[in-house]
Amino acid sequence: MPEWRIDDLPVDYDQATAEQERRADHVANGEADELVWLLEHPPLYTAGVSAKAEYLLQPDRFPVYETRRGGEHTYHGPGQRVGYAILDLNRRGRDVRAHVWRLEEWVIRALAEFNVVGERREGRVGVWVRRTDLGAPEREDKIAAIGVRVRKWVAFHGIAVNLEPDLDHFAGIVPCGITSFGVTSLVDLGVPATMPDLDLALKAAFDQVFSVNNQAVPV
Repeated sequence: MPEWRIDDLPVDYDQATAEQERRADHVANGEADELVWLLEHPPLYTAGVSAKAEYLLQPDRFPVYETRRGGEHTYHGPGQRVGYAILDLNRRGRDVRAHVWRLEEWVIRALAEFNVVGERREGRVGVWVRRTDLGAPEREDKIAAIGVRVRKWVAFHGIAVNLEPDLDHFAGIVPCGITSFGVTSLVDLGVPATMPDLDLALKAAFDQVFSVNNQAVPV
């Protein structure tokens, strides 16, 4: 199984990207183990390879980082657990769609530890929850974003799960290019979880989903 690393202090985005790329190269060359890195970032926006300029609504609000991961604009900041999963798809199957499915499954199973039902939606990468608590049964909010880059069949970047970020900070972008839905967090849903609680749930769920000999399979 991969090495695990948890940083308690916010990590600069450029630093995190550079470290991921170095580790991915070492994994591809057989010089290092896979890595799951849990961290937080200072408030910032990222723009993936599909990002549209008009979806960056407040370009001067926070630093904006161009990134070569898939997807559009995302927000990262305190209270959000980012999980960078540097995994060797040569060993795990050269199937990027299956890898994205497993990242979603990882989050869904972790949320289940808090009795929160996370769901997938066709055409909307990420993890979603239904907001029946607001008196609007049809409303859905996004609780976790997924972004992946693959190089030499080593995947990196990964997940961003909203524990208790300032949800107003998402107003500076159209999150992931989706205009018709909102954003939520565990605390916004009334779950009194802490970051260590979420880390424990993520560790348990990862072991269930990504065991090399028994990986969860898309259905």
